Amino acid sequence: MMAILGVIADDFTGATDIAGMLVKGGMRTIQTIGVPSKGAIPDDVDAVVVALKTRSIAARDAIAQSLAALDVLKRAGCRRFFFKYCSTFDSTDAGNIGPVGDALIEALQVKQAIYCPAFPENGRTIFFGHLFVGDVLLSDSPMRHHPLNPMTDASLVRVLARQTPHKVGLVPLKQVQSGSATFRAALDRLAADGTRHVVVDAVADTDLGIIGEAVGDDLLVTGGSGVALGLPAAYRRRGLLAHKANADALPAIAGASAVLAGSCSAATLGQIAAFKGPHLHLDTDAICRGDAVGEAALAWARDKLGDGPILLSASESPDAVKALQARYGVEKSSHAIEKTMAGLARGLVAGGVGRLVVAGGETSGAVVSALDVTALRIGPEIDPGVPWTASVGDRPILLALKSGNFGAPDFFTKAFDQL
Repeated sequence: MMAILGVIADDFTGATDIAGMLVKGGMRTIQTIGVPSKGAIPDDVDAVVVALKTRSIAARDAIAQSLAALDVLKRAGCRRFFFKYCSTFDSTDAGNIGPVGDALIEALQVKQAIYCPAFPENGRTIFFGHLFVGDVLLSDSPMRHHPLNPMTDASLVRVLARQTPHKVGLVPLKQVQSGSATFRAALDRLAADGTRHVVVDAVADTDLGIIGEAVGDDLLVTGGSGVALGLPAAYRRRGLLAHKANADALPAIAGASAVLAGSCSAATLGQIAAFKGPHLHLDTDAICRGDAVGEAALAWARDKLGDGPILLSASESPDAVKALQARYGVEKSSHAIEKTMAGLARGLVAGGVGRLVVAGGETSGAVVSALDVTALRIGPEIDPGVPWTASVGDRPILLALKSGNFGAPDFFTKAFDQL
């Protein structure tokens, strides 16, 4: 059986996020790390999520990688496609959401795509085209201090319009909540008027269900993982998806438990503060200087593995991040920390860790690359947007790859308690 849906995600944790949402809807899902090779996609899945690392690279490179992923997914038989980006619309005026969206629209020869990063359960809502994080505008949230993609404009229509030469429109909440037929008619009117990109309001899961039904026949959908909430049911109503049970089954894997935190988001900083087990905060200045911080950290960890989860963090406050970037440069400091976290992951797994939680999209990307993970089976959800996964291969491990902004304060403890 061929997969129904092919997803192109612009970072690793975002890929896991939407994969978990699809599994919740009864779609057996595999996530590949990077563009999969020929024959790497099994026949027993309903959805394939390709995890790229294109959010903050040059637009031309993001387009090339996204189109390569699309080509593989098409050859694997996927009948629908989804471009997944962050629920906080992380991007700059140069892209990459608009440029990649344009490239996919042209490659698939469609007239239009929706843009909806809403995820109400995680506090991401859109009203009159403005993105809210909790009860504040995106531009007033901690995302305004993001070290790579600071979000200082909450109007998604304006943000997207600066990234594409094509028309950008809006379907407001009233039209969404009037039902899928009314919403579909609004999209069709905008398409007839030449509007290629359409931002869509949503403030509740019921809105996402309406949106999913309305775009269930669309060849291309773009959005955050929240939009995927309504897609499995829409595909089932169309006869594309039959089964539902045991979509989140994972193999039982033993081993010690550890957390690697590299995100500097407010949510992750709160989760670190709430963690009750052994915790080592890494000296990020020493990492950027080139000191052997990782070796000392692994020596610290070896004495504690097996007695419960341990935490190693390189997370800093926004002011500390700015100071590091000013001292060493954005690229050098980021690369040094990612390299250290990657080395820690290799050392921890070699030391007997079989269950690993990773906080932060960039950190997750570095970790899965370091561990030579090429694909993940998606399992049960820990918190909204964050499932457990199992690496595919001869020596599988359990991984929870968490977006920095996601998860309750007790996420780290909750994740291991679930196992």
